[in-house]
Amino acid sequence: MQNNKKTILSLLAIIFILSACSTPQGTASPTNTEQAFVELPATNTPAQPTETPLPTNTPLPVLERAKYTLNTTIDYDAKTIAVDQTILYPNLTGNQLTALVIAVVPNLWDGSFTLNSLAVDGQPVTNYTLNEQRLDIPLVSMLPVNAMVEIKIQYSLNLPFAEQEDPSVSRPRIYGYTSRQLNLVNWYPFVVPNINGEWILHDPWYYGEHLVYDSADYEVNLSFTPSGLTPIVASSGVPEPQADGSTRYTITSARTFALAASRDFQTSSTQVGDVVLTSYYFPFNEAGGQGALQASAQALQVYSARFGAYPHKSLAIVMGDFNDGMEYSAFFYLSKDFYNLYDGTPANYLTFVAVHETAHQWWFEQVANDQALQPWLDETLATYSERVYYENTYPDLLSWWWSYRIDFYNPEGFVDIPIYEGQGFRTYTNAAYFQGAYFLEKVRQRIGDEAFYAFIQTYLSQGRGKIVTANDFFNLLRASSSTDISDLINQYFRSVYQ
Repeated sequence: MQNNKKTILSLLAIIFILSACSTPQGTASPTNTEQAFVELPATNTPAQPTETPLPTNTPLPVLERAKYTLNTTIDYDAKTIAVDQTILYPNLTGNQLTALVIAVVPNLWDGSFTLNSLAVDGQPVTNYTLNEQRLDIPLVSMLPVNAMVEIKIQYSLNLPFAEQEDPSVSRPRIYGYTSRQLNLVNWYPFVVPNINGEWILHDPWYYGEHLVYDSADYEVNLSFTPSGLTPIVASSGVPEPQADGSTRYTITSARTFALAASRDFQTSSTQVGDVVLTSYYFPFNEAGGQGALQASAQALQVYSARFGAYPHKSLAIVMGDFNDGMEYSAFFYLSKDFYNLYDGTPANYLTFVAVHETAHQWWFEQVANDQALQPWLDETLATYSERVYYENTYPDLLSWWWSYRIDFYNPEGFVDIPIYEGQGFRTYTNAAYFQGAYFLEKVRQRIGDEAFYAFIQTYLSQGRGKIVTANDFFNLLRASSSTDISDLINQYFRSVYQ
């Protein structure tokens, strides 16, 4: 009996080894991430616990979008900044990548950007090229579709003085510092969009915006050195004080992360639903600060109802030491001149520029476009959104708005001009902003309010988080109504949009 048991056990062992080592024809062998299961003879012996399996080399899950972590230390008085930055970049381009292109806008100013170290997936990189605002990083191995790469960049910023030029010729200088504030806009390296195999990084121009942004998630861990009178900070993110005295700011699905700091800022806040709006302004400008806050809160309510939901939990409205307004994610600037001219009524520049910049939280932040080649896509909609604000909030001022804001300039020209062909700031804005507003008004009159707002809401829902084109715009517009608008397109646009 004992010999028979030994014989049976030996046969079972041989069968087990053969079944585990052989593979039926046409069946793939299991990889290190698969399990080979063998059916053993049934016994009455209780199952014994097995050892904890060793972890396999499973790739990190691909993020929905890039994530930027910036550990940032600011010396406010020296106007210098040290940054330890990590970018987790998922390859969602649809193509394998052999290199990355990163925008480094501060490098446009001599001595403003110093690159201290660069590494990709933990390996130091020295064969990069940095030319003006463009950083090219060759990859050691091909980055497959839906794979992710980690980029670590350590750098320092020496902020330039934000000298203001003639506003009729060029856009205001924002990045840098003035006598009473520090402005960080487009201040960190970011991976530019890759569309149809092309990295999108345009040259800067005298007016208009040249950058194009993918959506990304941001975490900025901010501290000030040396310790002392810490400035008040306005930012794109929601602040969370940390135990070490620093502050963490976070925002998800955002185009940018902007930050302003000043020891002179005064603040006032209000809340719309779960969104906290905060106005940052300088002494003796409280009336303007309150006016900008009120207009932005009203606009947020109107646009949320007419277009779709606002995506973030905060919105910063910041008085700027320069000549115009400018939008960023959950954050925008308004010129000091608008505050100085504020008369306490909604019939003024401060109000309509505040609601214009608020509208960019839909037309730029949520639905993005190529701001250099097709700037009208966000500027036309943001300008027309002013009209939507006034008709819903101060309908008696609607005719004033058309006359004072639009008709006064006798705008002309084709709406769809690139910034490089604008022939001056006023000529450019007359076409891309004001002629665009005329076009949308005529479209609305022809197809009716129901179809018009259905188009706007569909454009937002289908374009949210994406970079859209003029063709996307017109395809959706035509789908929203059977009414022919081809004559209006031919009147206001130089390109043919079929």
